[in-house]
Amino acid sequence: MKHKWSAIGIIAFLLCIALVFSYEQPACTSQKDVLIIAHRGASGYEPEHTMESYKLAQKMKSDYIEIDLHMSKDQQLVAIHDYSLQRTTNGTGFVKEKTVKQLQSLDAGSWFLLSKKSASIPTLDEIFRTFGNDIHYYIETKSPHEYPGMEKKLIALLNKHNIHTNQIIIQSFSDESLKTFRKLQPSIQLIQLISSKQRRMLSPLQFKQIRQYANGIGPNADMLTKEYVQTARSYGLDIHPYTVNDKRQMRKLIKWGVTGIFTNYPDRLYKVLHHH
Repeated sequence: MKHKWSAIGIIAFLLCIALVFSYEQPACTSQKDVLIIAHRGASGYEPEHTMESYKLAQKMKSDYIEIDLHMSKDQQLVAIHDYSLQRTTNGTGFVKEKTVKQLQSLDAGSWFLLSKKSASIPTLDEIFRTFGNDIHYYIETKSPHEYPGMEKKLIALLNKHNIHTNQIIIQSFSDESLKTFRKLQPSIQLIQLISSKQRRMLSPLQFKQIRQYANGIGPNADMLTKEYVQTARSYGLDIHPYTVNDKRQMRKLIKWGVTGIFTNYPDRLYKVLHHH
């Protein structure tokens, strides 16, 4: 009788293993593996895309700081979200019309809080020089069609500062920009951003096409469903939704199986992930 039950036990064990492996493995994400991505730095607390915002994000144990890139008139990569200057500085016009010197003379902080008047627009060169390999970078190429060669300039700065490719993720709405990075530096992780206007889940063909050149997708969190997340994972894609500041929504997305979350409040996501 003893031998009979041990045989049944072995069969049951083997059946359990078969069941586990009959499902797509990527859908199983450990909560500990969910990336804390500081959206424009810790931008809930400091003016977005300033050194203060990035430094605070680092203190708050973010896995990555997000940096949006545009290019100045004198062909330097600078960290700012908008194509124009009005929303986050006291300047007017477009980033590409100003030299770095002109851009850095602007007040990039008092729109957020009067006491932050000294904050300025940093260059990517300065950011890399400040943080080196002590932090991970999640970089977005904004409007890359407006800035020919920005991909090569970014790779050149990585090489200049000896930033390891495993320290960086690059995202863009432009598949052309991502494919350029894939050719220039194949080891960099790439994320295809998905427009908020794309309300429906991507088609099987779209998932397969993205998988050919990117490691994952970055959709708007509000358009996600459990099915959407699990389908993306079944294609072997990471999924990093933007931008989530509510703890309840964070918990829901983590339960669904996302692999990273953009937030203006990285400390909140840290607390959710570590049950504080």
